[in-house]
Amino acid sequence: MAEETLPPGYPIAWEADVVLRDGTVASVRPIRPADGDALRRFHNAQSDESIYLRFFAPLRRLSDADVHRFTHVDYTDRVALVVTMREEIIGVGRFDRLDARSAEVAFNISDHYQGKGIGSVLLEHLAAIARDVGIARFTAEVLPQNRKMLAVFSDAGYEVARRVEDGVVEVGFDIEPTDRSRAVEMSREHRAEAQSLRSVLTPDTIAVVGASRRTDTFGGQLLDRLLESGFAGRVVPVNPSSKKVRRLTCYPTVRDVPGTVDLAIIAVPAEAVLDVVDDCAEVGVKALLVVSAGFAEDGPEGAARQAELVRRARGAGMRVIGPNSFGIINNDPGVRLNATLAPTLPPPGRLGLFAQSGALGIAVLASAARRNLGISTFGSAGNRADVSGNDFMQYWIDDASTDAVGLYLESMGNPRKFSRIARKLARIKPVIVVKSGVSRFGVPPGHEVRETKARPEVFRAMLNQAGVIRVENVHQLFDVGQLVVHQPLPAGDRVAVVGNSAALGALTGDACASWGLTVAHGPVSLPSEASAEDFHAALRRAFEDPGVDSVVSCFIPPLATGDADVAAAVRAAAADSDKPCVATFLGLRGVDDRGSVTGTGGESRAIPVYAMPEDAVRALAAATRYGQWRAREHGTPVAPVGINRRVAEDVVETVLSVHPNGRRLTHDEATALLSAYGVDLWGQQEVASVEDAVAAAERVGYPVVLKSVAPMVRHQGGSGGVRVDLDGERSLRAAWASLSERLAPLQADRFVVQRMASQGVACVVSSDEDPLFGPVIGFSVAGLPTELLGDVAYRIPPLTDVTVSELISSVKAAPVLHGYRGQTPVHRAALADLIARISVLADDMPEVASLVLNPVNAHPGGVEVLGAEISVAPAPRRIDPGRRSLT
Repeated sequence: MAEETLPPGYPIAWEADVVLRDGTVASVRPIRPADGDALRRFHNAQSDESIYLRFFAPLRRLSDADVHRFTHVDYTDRVALVVTMREEIIGVGRFDRLDARSAEVAFNISDHYQGKGIGSVLLEHLAAIARDVGIARFTAEVLPQNRKMLAVFSDAGYEVARRVEDGVVEVGFDIEPTDRSRAVEMSREHRAEAQSLRSVLTPDTIAVVGASRRTDTFGGQLLDRLLESGFAGRVVPVNPSSKKVRRLTCYPTVRDVPGTVDLAIIAVPAEAVLDVVDDCAEVGVKALLVVSAGFAEDGPEGAARQAELVRRARGAGMRVIGPNSFGIINNDPGVRLNATLAPTLPPPGRLGLFAQSGALGIAVLASAARRNLGISTFGSAGNRADVSGNDFMQYWIDDASTDAVGLYLESMGNPRKFSRIARKLARIKPVIVVKSGVSRFGVPPGHEVRETKARPEVFRAMLNQAGVIRVENVHQLFDVGQLVVHQPLPAGDRVAVVGNSAALGALTGDACASWGLTVAHGPVSLPSEASAEDFHAALRRAFEDPGVDSVVSCFIPPLATGDADVAAAVRAAAADSDKPCVATFLGLRGVDDRGSVTGTGGESRAIPVYAMPEDAVRALAAATRYGQWRAREHGTPVAPVGINRRVAEDVVETVLSVHPNGRRLTHDEATALLSAYGVDLWGQQEVASVEDAVAAAERVGYPVVLKSVAPMVRHQGGSGGVRVDLDGERSLRAAWASLSERLAPLQADRFVVQRMASQGVACVVSSDEDPLFGPVIGFSVAGLPTELLGDVAYRIPPLTDVTVSELISSVKAAPVLHGYRGQTPVHRAALADLIARISVLADDMPEVASLVLNPVNAHPGGVEVLGAEISVAPAPRRIDPGRRSLT
């Protein structure tokens, strides 16, 4: 609908595409006055039973007054959402405010779309909207026989109270998210998005639109690859110019194909793609793989075509891979799907791969094939208009044929969702990522990303927080991949080095030290005349050493024994151990310098082989750090007590009502906002003269602090604008004279008096709302570590208690908090509680554009927040909004 036809106050930010339980896509949006006819069609198609369950009466027809009442809402006290597919309404959900904090909620789901989770989707979206407009509790009246609707409430993860009165079940529950409700929502999102990928990767019937007799066309090559791979399902060529292609019956359009089509591969000119999409929509195709180019990568016209492609596909319930995709692979023996243009394919294996562009898809698959590293599934998202790496990760979480995952990411559209899904996947399977940056710099044409003001450290922190193994290039991705696929994870960082060259052993030992590994055994250097039995015995001693967690073996000619015997000795020694082993065979004939050595008949696991020991050690170090992350406790989400979100919302709403573009909060406003989250901001008294300063000091009690609050001084850092530990009137007057003289040229004559804090360590706790990442929490030790060295650590909410602890410990200056040089350690639990409260505040309130607590005085007795700078602005549209949405 054109923008000018939207009603006043229409909240376009509530619009979202969502994946339903069966993997199809539907749209959620606010109801509009123009929906009257569609609402009548929806109602008229319902069964008598469904109408009675919704309205408690046989309301067979909606009157004009009913339609007007249902379609005209104010989007605040009366809110209604519709779920649509192919522009027809298939579900309606609404709430009507009863009082300031509660509302009555109701749903009506199409009989033809029952069982797809539409009621659950509507409840999630209505609850999120209700919280935004100040509603805290939902109530509903449901007939006892309406078990499906009662299940929607009880299965959502809220604490639901029920009572029966006059034959009606009255349901009530608070809509504040709980750990259980969040888990339910994320689980439903995971299952739905994974199911949508199954339609792509395990189709029964594939239509190749643009299939050709010519082998030099994309359509012809894709058809050949499908047939050569022995695809287990049905392959149907589609081309209006041919009757037969590769001896297969060819149909003019997808509409003419008999039976159901699960996946349509579209390889036609860009200007013809939209017509093919409409054909696929008409016959209920589940998913599209668009290899055609000529979309967003080609400029504004192509970008508009790409947006229309996604709109039409999602409107018909279809997922889209591409456009400009290189294709997909599923090596499962029961599927045997190769829908790519790759001339060389890796063998079947246990590594899942994802790459965005076609060129990188070729490089990734070719590199895996050279190493003989098997893959389970592969996907190329092309321009990433719809399906992304997030969707593939959702699929791999449950995929029993995938043991590890590698992703080559050229851009990232939703880092918050990526982090959330990657964290879940990394707890069970290694996730290896190649990613060069986070901004538009270097992003290929056609990839839609948001700008970011975050530093590169934020992106690294996000990956570390999620347990992701980040590498620099494709070679390193496979260096790590062949290790984590074939070998157990290291239990620790203690390494044995065994070889036949002292120089090579020293080189390996140095590499271990540089990557944070400890050489606990060796380096052992066997003589060149050693036998295979000698090599085996030395390696066995290394594996059996209880002080060793992993083994690095490195051999170089000349050898008295045969090259193959050396490889066999390594393999045999590692066969019975649960410790990982990596190998380097420099110059040995018949042994690949990148790949693996394996036994015959599968009697032992493959040993990854590397070109140089530094490559082996780097991969081993990455696997070790990942193993340590996976083995440690990840904690529980922080949930500080004593939070009053309504008070905080009132503070922000009051400011924005007068200053719609936002501004910096006053000290009193900042005090009120922080107090609502249980943070006590110390008071300060502004003074205009030295006499005012003396009077203020007498009120608060000596010793005091005198500091300038002029912005130009406040942002200079250091102690140039502050005088501390003033223990009497005389020292206060002297400080006033000193600061006034020093700051006079800057006209920085705004001063405050504040009580002197306890002796402790000054820290900085911050939050910034980033367009790409959402809220970013920062922590540092104030002064030179922050201002000169940039020693600031970052994390992305929501945080756990363990994440908060890691944040505090991750700054290089952390030892000063823990009793450096005999000092008494600070109250770490109080500092952690403060950071937790700020993280929850930032996650709750996107209107808080910037928040800096500086200084936070951490001392043995607790923490004191001595200063705060908080700026608010209209809430941005977060890309992971707390309710299911394809973004």
